[in-house]
Amino acid sequence: MIQPNKSSLALSAAACGLALASCGTEAPAPYGPLPTPQQVEWQKMETNMFCHFGPNTFTSAEWGSGQEDADIFNPSQMDCRQWASIAKAAGMKGIIITAKHHDGFCLWPNPASSHTVAQSSWMDGKGDVLKDLSEACREYGLEFGVYISPWDRNDPAYGTDEYNDVFRRTLESALGSYGPVFEQWFDGACGEGPNGKRQRYDWDLYHETVYRHQPDAVIFSDVGPGCRWIGNEAGYAGKTCWSRLDTAGFTPGASPSQDTLNCGNVHGKAWIPGEADVSIRPGWFYKDSENDKVKSVSDLLGIYYASVGRNSLLLLNVPPDKRGLIHSTDSLRLMEFRAALDKIFSVDMSEGASAEADEVRGGSMKFAASNMLDSGYDTYWATDDNIREASVIINLDGEKTFNRIMLQEYIPLGQRVAQFSVDIMDKDGDWVRAAEGTTIGYKRILLTDRLTTAAVRVNIEKSYACPLLNGFGLYLDEVMGETEAWDDADSSGETRDAWTPLEIDLGKTAEVIGFYYQPKKKGKDGCIISYNLEVSTDGKYWKTVFSDKMFENIVNNPIRQEVTFDAPLTLRYIRLLPLSTSENKTYGVKSFGAL
Repeated sequence: MIQPNKSSLALSAAACGLALASCGTEAPAPYGPLPTPQQVEWQKMETNMFCHFGPNTFTSAEWGSGQEDADIFNPSQMDCRQWASIAKAAGMKGIIITAKHHDGFCLWPNPASSHTVAQSSWMDGKGDVLKDLSEACREYGLEFGVYISPWDRNDPAYGTDEYNDVFRRTLESALGSYGPVFEQWFDGACGEGPNGKRQRYDWDLYHETVYRHQPDAVIFSDVGPGCRWIGNEAGYAGKTCWSRLDTAGFTPGASPSQDTLNCGNVHGKAWIPGEADVSIRPGWFYKDSENDKVKSVSDLLGIYYASVGRNSLLLLNVPPDKRGLIHSTDSLRLMEFRAALDKIFSVDMSEGASAEADEVRGGSMKFAASNMLDSGYDTYWATDDNIREASVIINLDGEKTFNRIMLQEYIPLGQRVAQFSVDIMDKDGDWVRAAEGTTIGYKRILLTDRLTTAAVRVNIEKSYACPLLNGFGLYLDEVMGETEAWDDADSSGETRDAWTPLEIDLGKTAEVIGFYYQPKKKGKDGCIISYNLEVSTDGKYWKTVFSDKMFENIVNNPIRQEVTFDAPLTLRYIRLLPLSTSENKTYGVKSFGAL
């Protein structure tokens, strides 16, 4: 055999090295379940508008009874172009309308129902909110989506096998007549119908119907399959938030725990990202009494950081009023919110920076750390397959001051990072810990104290496959400042045993129109769900006003609820007796009183 000389050995070694480098320039293999292209584009939307509108707008109810006269729906100046223009100016990318809420009333002339706008006197029965809104969305370059509740408190077929076909035809009517629908929003609520029966929903039929008419639609429910409820109606995702979820054994309305929905499953078998829904007002439907209770800009920024900034999409409800217009108070607040976001995120303190990593995939510029700083979504920093821990140093263009750190993971190839930290260089050249977190996902925004430095280091400390980061930014928020979003410290109020009644003494007899109850913040320690209410003039003889009445949607949206009597009552004492609570043994009380 001919022995190679030193020159041929050197050439062989060089060729081997080139071959290895070539292997390293291949894109990393996907990790775990992956988003569809539609799910990726959906996540990029970041913020959308929810519009709760219907009979409840005119009755001030949150959940209608289904027995409301169709004529009660009568907006005097409805203008969906106004909604769309406001959503566009606020930076929203789409609008989702409550086409049918639990009361069963349809905002379009649904041939599968006899409880629709066609039965109302509004526009002589010729009105169609879905037509008007879908056309307005197209005009303003917005996506159009629909909320259709399967619960129906009006349809006599509800609770029977026949209803599943009724609902199928309802979906076909809404999804087949108004152009592209980007998101189909399913509420999993399942209560009794007018016949006293509960419905067994045929979710396979519903999903098949949606995809047949709108193959690109993202389907929302507690458990997807397109996107999931984040587990609360306050607009915040978990500080750990995986876009993966295990759904075996679960259905909408019978979902995993709210904590699981909030955080996802680290090794979940399906890609079902979180959507954080919240209202700009305390309630979901418009009420005159809430015009002075619209969330502040600081509140909305906190929600943004805790939703979009925690790998979720923000769906912000802005309910049209009785005229069919978005109220000026809400519109003004949205413009202030947009202005604040523009002020914060229009200036990236990392602009002009350079980046270097201790590990780069195959040593190739194709996967260099500088990809984190460019504007391309599909370019990213990556390491070799066997490297799960690595660091990137961002050398800034001089000293910069910031209090918001943004990171993005390249999710088309899966979510990988489970733990990371961020350091800044102090004046002595030492690295000082500035922030740390667990998941990144599509986008993570870290809130810090005001920091000044010339260099930042991002440390990936745990990743289930080689990390892929495609975005980085540093910003200064002087609107909200250093306040931590969704601090749980404020839990003022008291906790009661589940069966301990609430009682108030007005001190003298008075004419009262109703009462209010508010749980502790975020429903801490539980909420009263159903109750009896009694009143008395002397504290000895009691009259029952309500029996087995329910606070509607209070567990998901634990806000102050006001309940009015059928007519004013003269009384001195009010006693609320809980019948069921969201906790087995306790419930929280922030306030309870007479109206």
